[in-house]
Amino acid sequence: MLGSELSLQSRGVRRGAALTLVFATVLVTAAATDCWQLDDEKTPSLSASSVAVTAHRDEVTAAAVEAMADGKSGKEAAEEVVSRSDDRWGAVYDQGEYEEFQQALDGEYTGVGLWAKRTRDGRIEVARVQPGGPAELEGVRAGDRLRTIDGRRVEKRPVTEVVALLRGDGTAQAGTSVVLGLERAGREWHETLRRARLATEAVTVQRHADGATLIKVASFTKGSGEQVRDAVRAVPKDHGVLLDLRGNGGGLVTEAVTAASAFLDGGLVATYDVHGSQRALYAEPGGDTERPVVALVDGGTMSAAELVTGALQDRGRAVTVGARTFGKGSVQMPSVLPDGSVAELTVGHYRTPAGRNVDGRGISPDLAVSERAEERARTVLSGLGGGS
Repeated sequence: MLGSELSLQSRGVRRGAALTLVFATVLVTAAATDCWQLDDEKTPSLSASSVAVTAHRDEVTAAAVEAMADGKSGKEAAEEVVSRSDDRWGAVYDQGEYEEFQQALDGEYTGVGLWAKRTRDGRIEVARVQPGGPAELEGVRAGDRLRTIDGRRVEKRPVTEVVALLRGDGTAQAGTSVVLGLERAGREWHETLRRARLATEAVTVQRHADGATLIKVASFTKGSGEQVRDAVRAVPKDHGVLLDLRGNGGGLVTEAVTAASAFLDGGLVATYDVHGSQRALYAEPGGDTERPVVALVDGGTMSAAELVTGALQDRGRAVTVGARTFGKGSVQMPSVLPDGSVAELTVGHYRTPAGRNVDGRGISPDLAVSERAEERARTVLSGLGGGS
C-alpha cells in the first residue's frame, strides 16, 4: 500500500476516505459544474430516495442551527447526526479543512514531499521523494526506514495515519517543522524538516526497453486528464501502455473522463443518478483505440479511478490486472452550514457502462494477482502485442 502527503486521510475510514481525493469532490469545483451542478427545482421528479436525501440534509442543518442557538458547535452537532446515519461517506469539514481539500484538488498540498509504504513485516519505508521537496533537500532517500514522526513510533501504523502525522493532521501551515526518525543501512538519525507548499505529481511516465510505457496516475487533480492524453499521444508506436491506477484515491470526475477519453473514441464512460435524475458521462472523440492497454488496480483504487477502470474494462479497451478495487461509487454534494462548515452528504451513485454498481462492491480485475502485479501485467501486455 502506498501513501503520500497528498492524501488527507486522518480520522478513520469513514472520514479519511471522504477526505481523500474522491469522486465526490467534483461537486465543489467550477470546472465540473456542467456535469454535476444540481438544482432541485429542475429535477423532473422526487423519488423516495431523493426525499430521504433531502430529509437527511435538513436534519444535519437543523442540528447545526440548534447547537449554535445554544452556544455550542454547529459542526460537532452536524457530525453527530452524520455519524448516526447510514451515509457511509458523509462528512463534515470546518472552513480550513475544506479550503485545504479544494487546494489539494488544484494539485497543491502542504508537506515535506515524500511517499510512504508499509512492508510485509509492518515497517514503514520511504517509497519515493518529490524532487526539490524538503525531504529530498535534506537527503532523505527512497528505501529509508521511517521509525518515528515527532517522537511517535510509526511501525505497523496504517499508511493513512503516517500521512496524517507528516501533514500535521492536514492543518499544519507551510514553515512548520516535523522531526523524522530515520534508519538507513543500520544507521539511525533524526532529521528536522520544514513543511512547504508543494505541487503534486499526479501523472508520471516511464518508458521501458521491453516495449511498454508505464503511465502512473496518482490522483485525478486539475489538469491530470489532459496530462494522460498527452502522455498517450507521445507513446512510441510500437509500445503498449501500462496504466497504473494503484493507490489512486480518485479526484475530479471531469479529469477522470478526460483520462478515459485518451483510450476511447467517444461513447459512454459512466451513468449516475442524483436525486432520482439519471444522467451520463461521455468520452471525448479521437482517443487511441488501437494500442494495447493493461490497467493495474488494487484495493487503493477508488472512486473516480474506479470510474476509469470500469469504463475501460466494460468497453473492452483494457485488460485489468491486480486486486479488487475499493468500491466507492457514490456521489456527494456539499452543503454550507450556518457556521461556515461544510457537510458533504451522499445524493446518488454511479454505474459502469455495463450497468454495474461499484459502491460497496468494487471492480474485479480480469486477472487477479496478489504478488508481482506489475510483472504479470507486463506479461499480459506482451501477449497483447505491446511489449517484448
